[in-house]
Amino acid sequence: MSGRSDRDAPPSADRGSPDLRLAGLAVAAWLTALAGLHLDAATLLLLAVLAAALSALGALHLLGVLGRPGRRARRYGWIAVAVGIGVVCGGSATAARLAVRDAAPLRALADQRAVVTAELVVRDDPRPVRGAPGRPATLLVPADLVSLTAPDGRRITGPARVLVLATGPDWQGLLPGQRLGTRGRLDTPRGGDLTAVVLSATGPPERHGTPSWAQRAAGSLRAGLQRACAPLPDEQGGLLPGLVVGDTSRLLPMVEEDFRATGMTHLNAVSGSNVAIVVGAVLLLARWSRAGPWLAAGLCGVALVGFVILVRPSPSVVRAATMGAIGLAALAAGRPRAALPALAAAVTVLVLLDPELAGDAGFALSVLATGGLLLLAPRWRDGLRRRGVPAGLAEALAVPAAAQLACGPVVAGLSGTVSLVAVPANLLAVPAIAPATVLGVVAAAVSPLWPAGAEFAAWLASWPAWWLVLVARYGARLPAGTLPWPGGVPGALLLAGLTVALLVAVRRPVVRRLVAVVAVAVVLGALPVRLVARGWPPPGWVVVACAVGQGDTVVLPVSAGRAVVVDAGPEPAAVDGCLRRLGVREVPLLVVSHLHADHVGGIEGVFRGRRVTAVLTPDSGEPETGRALVRSAAAAGRARLLTASAGWAYRAGGIDLVLLGPPYPLRGTRSDPNNNSLVLRATVAGVRVLLPGDAETEEQRALLDRSPPGALRAEVLKVAHHGSAYQDPAFLDAVRPAVALVPVGAGNTYGHPDPGLLASLARDGVRVLRTDTDGDVAAVYGERGLAVVTRGVPPGHRS
Repeated sequence: MSGRSDRDAPPSADRGSPDLRLAGLAVAAWLTALAGLHLDAATLLLLAVLAAALSALGALHLLGVLGRPGRRARRYGWIAVAVGIGVVCGGSATAARLAVRDAAPLRALADQRAVVTAELVVRDDPRPVRGAPGRPATLLVPADLVSLTAPDGRRITGPARVLVLATGPDWQGLLPGQRLGTRGRLDTPRGGDLTAVVLSATGPPERHGTPSWAQRAAGSLRAGLQRACAPLPDEQGGLLPGLVVGDTSRLLPMVEEDFRATGMTHLNAVSGSNVAIVVGAVLLLARWSRAGPWLAAGLCGVALVGFVILVRPSPSVVRAATMGAIGLAALAAGRPRAALPALAAAVTVLVLLDPELAGDAGFALSVLATGGLLLLAPRWRDGLRRRGVPAGLAEALAVPAAAQLACGPVVAGLSGTVSLVAVPANLLAVPAIAPATVLGVVAAAVSPLWPAGAEFAAWLASWPAWWLVLVARYGARLPAGTLPWPGGVPGALLLAGLTVALLVAVRRPVVRRLVAVVAVAVVLGALPVRLVARGWPPPGWVVVACAVGQGDTVVLPVSAGRAVVVDAGPEPAAVDGCLRRLGVREVPLLVVSHLHADHVGGIEGVFRGRRVTAVLTPDSGEPETGRALVRSAAAAGRARLLTASAGWAYRAGGIDLVLLGPPYPLRGTRSDPNNNSLVLRATVAGVRVLLPGDAETEEQRALLDRSPPGALRAEVLKVAHHGSAYQDPAFLDAVRPAVALVPVGAGNTYGHPDPGLLASLARDGVRVLRTDTDGDVAAVYGERGLAVVTRGVPPGHRS
């Protein structure tokens, strides 16, 4: 008979219950590292010391040194000790990294914005940041510092992390592991991670040696996949590399926006699901050949290593592979319940090796999705099967629902919205993910040896990719598909608390039935209200200024589903979203006031899914990049290109347009493209709307000199040039608007809108609406005359 009773052993979960013994360790290490990224090393070490002391006292109590523990203490004591150890480990590991990050020599040079020469090793793929059309994209290149030479000749070495900001083709082909030298100016980072300094490179990199064979092989295969996808349509060809290897360099902004709105963003990056698909295919083959558990696990391990080499062993890929390896460990041990402790152990090890992962959204989504699949999906699947749902359908319903519910708080905190279409959209996407991924992997694998075969495999993969694009597109267009939610940490914690409370409550049959009835009532009750009495667009609207960031898009209604659009903003997704909200399906006329990127950069978004009959542009061809962008979009959309001079008129439905300016070509002004903007006066339902583009004082004075009295008078004024200070007071006096609409981007660096201009309009009794603070804004006309309506800025979109 053993001298140790069962009740003295560390508590384990009951049979069939989740094994949570290591969960406290993992969560404590994770949260401590996350908090430490926003603290200094000394504070974090003090926290770790306090946790170590508490853990030691708890352990002594459990061992009976400080008295025999009670039953409740025995039950929860081991978890408390694990939490303390997690705090100690997470705090110590993060404090060591913070000491390197905040080293005085590097921080002093960054504060001085010194110009230095640096030796670096690239850590991850260069990531482009979308800029204005026609301008070179800025690349973000994560790197590790080897050495740095200060302006005074001092040499600084250390394992610090550096973020390089660079432009130019020489930076685009860099592979992780590449050693290079460069020169640039240092700056301080934004904080919240382990980046020590930001280096703005002033020239091309000087490469030293070559990356490892694995990185070179990965680069060759990824380039082969891109070549195989080149003949495909842009939507599928841009999505497929992201779906297979996480390469989103060709992903269209509109597709990216649709995936974000439908909760399908996780498909655009390598995650545990990619690993599971590839390893699952190998596992099916192994089981078909009747291989034993250990042999099957070994074959899956080989496939896992090969897939990591294919998609490149960067930190994000290693994270995804670790999540996928959890299933292999459970398979080899023949114990599915071992998966949850394996997940906790993996989280702990990854966070201790790289504390920066604690603040990475992708890491959180991977862990939460894996946890949801382990904790929730099996119970929900079994519950559905007990209620007569077929096994395959029960699995298909439970898996996306569990993953989405687990990831929901993080997604809500990041986006400031809660998606109501995420679960059905991901459910519809399930049948296409595996074939697209497997065929994409085949295309990449055979591309070096058989390019034609790779193109054929990519063509086959484009059909399930097309289905994913279709699901995202129509899911994003559903009314009330997303609801506003508090953003940031408070919003994430609020939804997490509500989720946990709901999961606990629905364990009771009465509550479960009540929740089901309320959910159905909300859907059936809210949908007719949304469709019949929509709050946007408001009834009787005569003009809408869209919130498209630092740029212009103005919409004038022609008839139901048809509208004239003036300018297209800086990004396709923004203008497309505004037109969707207004229900615009056809654009008989698109007016481009001038060719700057903040007015033409989003022109593809106007054409997306809509028939555009004609595009009116100014005679001036400056800048040429804008002209080329307009021509390309018009040619692709089969729209006529028009030019016109002052006096040109247009009529369609309930709208009359007159082109007032420019009265003549202006040259030698502060900005010739701005001062040759097309100036339009629209009349909608008897309300006059003046749209001066970005006309500045020179063109405004020319209009005053050449226009007959009263020609500029309008009830609604779209304020020129985002409310800049370059306004002629006499021009504003001639317009005498009742409402002024200011399309402007939140937090812009141009000082728009000018406070003096806003004060002057207010003194004249003008009602001023701004898209940076009010979102989409509309002027409406009804029985009570002219009024204004604002849609509001969604949470998380303010700067």
